[in-house]
Amino acid sequence: MQTPKRQLEAGTTVTASHKRGRGSVAAALLLFCACLLQLVCNNGGGAHAATSIGFYATTCPNVEAIIKQAVQARFASDPTVTAGLLRMFFHDCFVNGCDASLLIDSTPGNTAEKDAGPNLTVRDFDLIDMIKTQLEAACPGVVSCADIVAVAVRDSIALAGGPSYAVKTGRFDGKRSRSADANILPSPASTVDQARAAFASQGLSLNDMVTLLGAHTTGFAHCGFFSDRVFDFQGTGSPDPTMNPALVTRLRGVCPDPASGSSSDPSVSLDQGTRDIFDSSFYTQLQSGNGILQLDQELASDARTSPLVGRFTSTGGFFPAFIQSITTMGDLNLKTAANGEIRRNCRRVNLVTPPTPPPQPPNPPTTPPPKPPTPPPKPPTTPPPKPPTPPPKPPTTPPPKPPAPPPKPPKSPPPKPPTVPPKPPTTPPPKPPKSPPPKPPKSPPPKPPKPPKSPPKPPKAPPKPPKPPKRPPKPPKAPKPPKAPKSPRPRSPPRSL
Repeated sequence: MQTPKRQLEAGTTVTASHKRGRGSVAAALLLFCACLLQLVCNNGGGAHAATSIGFYATTCPNVEAIIKQAVQARFASDPTVTAGLLRMFFHDCFVNGCDASLLIDSTPGNTAEKDAGPNLTVRDFDLIDMIKTQLEAACPGVVSCADIVAVAVRDSIALAGGPSYAVKTGRFDGKRSRSADANILPSPASTVDQARAAFASQGLSLNDMVTLLGAHTTGFAHCGFFSDRVFDFQGTGSPDPTMNPALVTRLRGVCPDPASGSSSDPSVSLDQGTRDIFDSSFYTQLQSGNGILQLDQELASDARTSPLVGRFTSTGGFFPAFIQSITTMGDLNLKTAANGEIRRNCRRVNLVTPPTPPPQPPNPPTTPPPKPPTPPPKPPTTPPPKPPTPPPKPPTTPPPKPPAPPPKPPKSPPPKPPTVPPKPPTTPPPKPPKSPPPKPPKSPPPKPPKPPKSPPKPPKAPPKPPKPPKRPPKPPKAPKPPKAPKSPRPRSPPRSL
């Protein structure tokens, strides 16, 4: 027979026959997994779309103490800081969720939510900046600006006499802030229906609307937001009939008539009973017709909301409802790691490409090194060609000088030609020209012309001896001696040579 099964809260099934030890092991395992998941989320290791109490217990354990100390210091000098932070939190969460997009400054290319008409009177941004600076010093890049606002609001409410409650943290900061997105904020002159539609668009109920508007129990409003109710309600030329006449008289002594053209714009307490105290006096004043804003006063006259107004006239009914509604609003449209970030400066979004700068530094150092090596090779290449050019010039000049002395020895051969001329008497004079031609080639061409000048002188003596032996047989012909002058004819042949 099968044993019955029972379901554990964690979702695991076990049989009745299982030992208690196994159940304790399973429970311990589940607890370990839960702790591990929380640790991962706290360290930013994953995308989370939900807040939790004690989110920074391990990553920044002093976060709430740092925020509380800063808010206390501001509240001591300016008790209206509670109203300022409440307005900031509501205007931020109502537009694109609680992502601190209201804190982002406008840029030349974008007008942020901060500069939209409904947000021009939001203040105390400097307090959030100061807290962020302290947290960045203690826990860099851990605590979001959205969480700072949420915790600071809680602390300011408690300081003003309101309830103290646990704040869930773990929000991401938004990356977008546009003034046009703030147009969904309900106007002080809205009707209950208009305001209800605006709250419903953000997932807030009618009960949430009446409860959150109870934050007007502290703070003030400028005359420009309600002066029409005092002087000319809806163009009637008379004050709003739902406003207490005593209040009308009092306000006319504070606020200038818009028709006067005065630029003065004083402020008036939204709670005519206790301005700087967070209590239920606001709802009591509504029942007496002392609501300053039109929407506030209509809560007491509308059949759907007047019962809630009556219930919230006591702190016992108002405080628990307020804690629940502000916690619900604080979880609206939470950002994740995919569309959010932890801003280092609440006034501007982090750099779009933070991871790229780290890889880029290594690249620049790699490029310069190649440049220095290139210049060194250039100098060595230019000097080498210059030294080789001068050496070739000296070797060319010395060779021509040694050949110059050889031509001088050939001068000795010229004396040999005179030995040849004695043979011409035995042979016709043409032989001497034959012997000189072979020897001139041995000597250089410029010096052969000198020997021909010496041979012509010896031939003048030889021709005379041969002529006497040929003439003796003809003695009678002695008268022919005058032909002796013809001896110069042999001179002509040597001149042609």
